[in-house]
Amino acid sequence: MICPKCSAEMETVQYQNIEVDRCTKCFGIWFDTLELEDLRAMKGSETIDIGSAAVGKKYNKIQDIKCPVCNAGMIKMVDKKQPHIWYESCSVCYGVFFDAGEFRDYKEETVLDFFKDLLTGERR
Repeated sequence: MICPKCSAEMETVQYQNIEVDRCTKCFGIWFDTLELEDLRAMKGSETIDIGSAAVGKKYNKIQDIKCPVCNAGMIKMVDKKQPHIWYESCSVCYGVFFDAGEFRDYKEETVLDFFKDLLTGERR
């Protein structure tokens, strides 16, 4: 699989019995249908997100990406509980792409998220 953000190869990584694809360059993570929800509920699964949040923030600015599975245009999404987290979702195969650092942040819903949301600004 090829990364939808930086076009590098993605490698399969596993946490317990769930496999996801992680980019070998930008360390973004591709989740097939329901893998995101399953991993969010598993203690310690944030260890699959080894990338730098600063690098992830840089790649998060890339718009108009294609799904690495079905090549459909992906939609920019916002987590309703943590609106500072922006990710991409495929409306055809329902896969989700998180930039480096976003999955760790997604799993850690804290009071600091309130302040991050205030600083994030308006989405386009």
